[in-house]
Amino acid sequence: MFQQYQAAVQLLQQGKYEKALAALEKLLPEAPMELKERVQMYISTCQRQLQKPILEFLTPEEHYDFAVSQLNTGNYDDAREQFNLILSKHPGADYAFYGLAVLDAITGRVQECLNNLAQAIELNPRNRLQARVDNDFQNMVDDPRFTELLYPEVP
Repeated sequence: MFQQYQAAVQLLQQGKYEKALAALEKLLPEAPMELKERVQMYISTCQRQLQKPILEFLTPEEHYDFAVSQLNTGNYDDAREQFNLILSKHPGADYAFYGLAVLDAITGRVQECLNNLAQAIELNPRNRLQARVDNDFQNMVDDPRFTELLYPEVP
């Protein structure tokens, strides 16, 4: 009984909600009193997760708008996940690298910010001009590497 319970909880933790739900519902009738309430709670969790709409975007730009909305509302982990999903499908999406650079600047990830901004600029040089006036890079203005990235010396 306890091994099946542990297995069901592990499925839940792995995000395999349908399998976890089936396992938990099977356990519920036989569960001892001390586990019954917890099993019911996990069943509710699975049901809630399964009811969440699956996000689908018609264009990468639409997906980017969603990622930016996550960033703007302070959902930094979700924003990072969305930007990375865009890049997994569209490796040349300069705007997703730019979004990650902004996120990295806001969250104090200096080296990652520089790397992502450099990639965004390499893919689309107009990102350099955008970054020069973007207040989201406030934390980066004192870093000489950031300045060099935005104002490279002309040979």
